[in-house]
Amino acid sequence: MPTVSVGRDRLFTALGRSYTQEEFEDLCFSFGIELDDVTTEKAIISKEKHLEEEKPSADDEIIYKIEVPANRYDLLCLEGLAQALLVFNGKEKIPKYTVANISKASMLKMHVKKETSLIRPFLVCAVLRGITFDEASYNSFIDLQDKLHQNICRKRTLVAIGTHDLDTLQGPFTYEALPPPEINFVPLKQVKNFRADELMEFYKSDLKLKKFLHIIENSSVYPVIYDRNRTVLSLPPIINGAHSAITLKTKNVFIECTATDLTKAKIVLNTMVTTFSTYCKRKFEVEPVEVISFDGKSSVYPDLSEYNMEVPLSYITGSIGVPLEVDEVTSLLKRMQLHAEKAGSGEAKISVSVPPTRSDILHPCDVMEDVAIAYGYNNIPKRTLSSLKPLPLNQLSDLIRYEIAMNGFTEVLTWILCSKKENFEMLNRKDDKSTAVIIGNPRSSDFEVVRTSLMPGMLKTVGHNKDHPKPIKIYEVGDVVLLDEKKDVGASNRRLLGALYCGANSGFELIHSLVDRIMEVMGTPFVPVGDKSGYFIELSNEPEFLSGRQAKIIYKGGRIGIFGIVHPEVLNNFDIPDPCSFLELDIESFL
Repeated sequence: MPTVSVGRDRLFTALGRSYTQEEFEDLCFSFGIELDDVTTEKAIISKEKHLEEEKPSADDEIIYKIEVPANRYDLLCLEGLAQALLVFNGKEKIPKYTVANISKASMLKMHVKKETSLIRPFLVCAVLRGITFDEASYNSFIDLQDKLHQNICRKRTLVAIGTHDLDTLQGPFTYEALPPPEINFVPLKQVKNFRADELMEFYKSDLKLKKFLHIIENSSVYPVIYDRNRTVLSLPPIINGAHSAITLKTKNVFIECTATDLTKAKIVLNTMVTTFSTYCKRKFEVEPVEVISFDGKSSVYPDLSEYNMEVPLSYITGSIGVPLEVDEVTSLLKRMQLHAEKAGSGEAKISVSVPPTRSDILHPCDVMEDVAIAYGYNNIPKRTLSSLKPLPLNQLSDLIRYEIAMNGFTEVLTWILCSKKENFEMLNRKDDKSTAVIIGNPRSSDFEVVRTSLMPGMLKTVGHNKDHPKPIKIYEVGDVVLLDEKKDVGASNRRLLGALYCGANSGFELIHSLVDRIMEVMGTPFVPVGDKSGYFIELSNEPEFLSGRQAKIIYKGGRIGIFGIVHPEVLNNFDIPDPCSFLELDIESFL
């Protein structure tokens, strides 16, 4: 959940009154957000620099850290928070955001070249005219960009925001993709002119920008935006040009968002312009820009039109569990910045108009949630559900857990993510690139792939507890993920059982008996090889097990598991000095 830091006094000024900390916590809870921490600017700086925290003085600015929902991009700055809370408290009406009524001939033009399709194909733009910044609102403007870059923009990979002082530029603009040596400009906060390829080397030592270089550095062309005089506005998604940097004196702001995802680019642009149009001379009005594609297609941005949906009253009241009338529901939705009224005749329905600030409203369940928030979760009576049946897979999983625990095994829960080395090399397996789901941006080398077996996690558990009294008997019932072209997401989950014995001897006979016991409680008889009416075992040859001391389990003609003595090399890889036997079984096969 994102956390927004705002000055308490400035927030209270925007809200038109002061609150005690307890009152403000209650307001946050009522609105569905949370006051996470109360600190000071000095304390934040000391923490970042790992200095000893000084005692706060009366002059220190109090900072509220407020936790907001991850999909509420409109709440990522003070301006958006204040606007939402004012409407929620009934002190202001829902803002009406408008696009300035100007002809296409008068609009600024952005021409998109064909080569941009090779790297960042989409671009949307807008202008905030007659804006007035002070130091606090300017910092909030910059901070909102950073918050969006970290959140919906996925660290600039999906969308990158550029903001410019329009009075330093001359339209029309062009969005191009050129070889790095052909791009020359002075980047933000620099005085020297750099070629784009030189700039990439220069920023490899920059703590903030080096983490974005990978997005384009291996491309043959880099995206770049020029004005009519070939002045560089930005090299997205890395850095803006110094020439058009916005300052406290900036009156007209040109905003451009380059993207690999057009939908998210539109959301980001709408969030920026709706939030800060409050500082424009014509409040809540935004000037459009015409974006002309290389194929002649023309689009005008931003699109601030409202999205309409109809939601049955019965769906809302039935989901919340509170009998509400249409007028009550519409009143509650208006507190959440959603225009609402009764729709037509017949079955009671609510017609909801979703403003451009509420990109999180995608389905009637989102409308229902806002009604519940405005009504107050604490006001919803508690009730016992009339019926609640577990999913068959979960029910079977619980029964198997109970049975194995009765056999003296202790349950463990291990990470579903692991390293490539643990999933393949340390198990003597080869990565054929056709089984494991790879994490695109792992936080560390320990979480590079989604596990394809329960074995690595359980062996790690024993390796970290090798001083534990022997024998160690553990089991896990959990999911693994395998690549699967038949699924729309390209992968599928499988629920497996893993059991491991570690002691003075291998315990192979105990693991074998556990297989027999599981099959017995599942009502599956042991049958001759080839008989599909039950299960039988066959010799297998998997590298993670000792040759000749392993077997695969065949059930109704298909392999559902394997068990055996773990190979000494594998044990050594996980720093386990004692012999082990392991069982892995696909329990979904029994459904």
